[in-house]
Amino acid sequence: MTELSRIRNFSIVAHIDHGKSTLADRLIQSTGTVQDRDMKEQLLDSMDIERERGITIKANTVRIDYKADDGQTYVLNLIDTPGHVDFAYEVSRSMRAVEGSLLVVDSTQGVEAQTLANVYHALDADHEIVPVLNKIDLPAADCDRVAAQIEDVIGIDASDAIRVSAKTGIGIHETLEAIVKRLPAPKGDRNAPLTAMLVDSWYDAYLGVVVLVRIMDGVLKKGDRITMMQNGSVHQVDRIGVFRPQMQNVDQLGPGEIGFITAQIKQVRDTRVGDTITHEKKGATKALPGFKPSQPVVFCGLFPVDSSEFEDLRDAIEKLALNDASFTYEMETSAALGFGFRCGFLGLLHLEVIRDRIEREYDIDLITTAPSVIYHVYLRDGTMKELHNPADMPDLTYVDHLEEPRIKATILVPDDYLGDVLKLCQDRRGVQMDLTYAGSRAMVVYDLPLNEVVFDFYDRLKSVTKGYASFDYQLTGYQEDNLVKMSILVNDEPVDALSIMVHRERAEMRGRSMVEKLKELIPRHMFKIPIQAAIGGKVIARETLAALRKDVTAKCYGGDATRKRKLLDKQKAGKKKMRQFGKVEIPQQAFINALKMDT
Repeated sequence: MTELSRIRNFSIVAHIDHGKSTLADRLIQSTGTVQDRDMKEQLLDSMDIERERGITIKANTVRIDYKADDGQTYVLNLIDTPGHVDFAYEVSRSMRAVEGSLLVVDSTQGVEAQTLANVYHALDADHEIVPVLNKIDLPAADCDRVAAQIEDVIGIDASDAIRVSAKTGIGIHETLEAIVKRLPAPKGDRNAPLTAMLVDSWYDAYLGVVVLVRIMDGVLKKGDRITMMQNGSVHQVDRIGVFRPQMQNVDQLGPGEIGFITAQIKQVRDTRVGDTITHEKKGATKALPGFKPSQPVVFCGLFPVDSSEFEDLRDAIEKLALNDASFTYEMETSAALGFGFRCGFLGLLHLEVIRDRIEREYDIDLITTAPSVIYHVYLRDGTMKELHNPADMPDLTYVDHLEEPRIKATILVPDDYLGDVLKLCQDRRGVQMDLTYAGSRAMVVYDLPLNEVVFDFYDRLKSVTKGYASFDYQLTGYQEDNLVKMSILVNDEPVDALSIMVHRERAEMRGRSMVEKLKELIPRHMFKIPIQAAIGGKVIARETLAALRKDVTAKCYGGDATRKRKLLDKQKAGKKKMRQFGKVEIPQQAFINALKMDT
């Protein structure tokens, strides 16, 4: 059991690619927590997809023992957090479990949008923040400029920022000393009733649900009977341990310590993140302030390419949902695509990660429908319903008005590309709220509709700024706008998988590009096929796919023209009949390509 004064709990926050995971590697390596032979890059990123994309998706934790210059041995609990905007929820909950943060800023690139967002999470949680300037070994590093930028943009004193190269190991000792000297020790009372915050939980095939906890007061021992205050369920603790980064069993956890417990819990849903754990008898009466459950922002349908794999897809989605509380799903059917699931995600990267994991870990080929957001549909009788799928839009005669979600987007961009960024935001129906400068970079704040952002806004932003812009957003609420559902009809049959919600002013343009694209993608049949985009009963764009024809007049040479006419009329009647009863086969690839946006 460690004294409170010798414990330090901290997280590392930064923008994507500023070196959080590499710094965590060096801290672990330099303290001898992991033997050199077991060391690998991005040690805490355990998922294949994290290692391949070079991003952190799940916040990971590790306990380090450090012998400081003053001769004392300290226990450091480190939480490595994601930097991407889609996983801001992981960051905010990790912050509540620790008292301080290392703010890592790349000394060649300076403060980025996500740096700001993550610092605000840390300040909201009342953290002591130690700035760290990373990558000082690179020739482009400019520490003085970046330190000044941290003071200007964030308002934190950066005069004693630690200068580090996580790659080469320069400044690691100074970082460890700063953690011990500048970050506060946790507070807590050993003799008070047990209160422990549930920070994270995931499913392990051998152990059941593993729960990551931070003890605030009291002591948690093996064999204790505990209760979850949110749902009142009672469990018996059968294993307690800490991560070094491998699991290591201990007998008990005291105030200020972070560790894991297992208690034969079967479902991750029984362990709500942010819940308070206490003893069944003589437990705490007041729960800790939890944090808001994550709200899915983007919805899309996932369907198996081979419909016989539906049951396999159901198993895969259920297993992923065990580990990821922010991912929601429900079953849906589509006339074009068969059985599948309507899934909710925190953002497009989250969607990509889940899709890649299903395809990779469970070997199922998927079709993903167009991502859409939640609209609020107000009906004439005064009721409001949430619309997750454009295909479920009620008849317009019953609808009074629609509201769409809006976001506050913060974009940091070099001055040279500012015009392109402003034009992109204007094209996406944005309203400029603020424009300030931090050195040679502009910080633009825009109010944008979320459905314009979820498609390909991030890709467009990166391409118009050659990759130099950084982008972060928060949901601000709902606002009424002139939105309509655009349906795509192929041979007069609506294709529900291609229905999308669009702004009325842009409907014609989007409809035209969609039907032109489908004309290229759908193979020709023996009869002509009209492809139409429609709003309600009004067709706004149309293309016609010509029929494959056999030359029925080939055997007629010379003679009376009426013979040819007769054969052509007979063929025409046959084609008309075929079109009436013929079914148009739309290949799967056509769906996937049609849903990709061009701007």
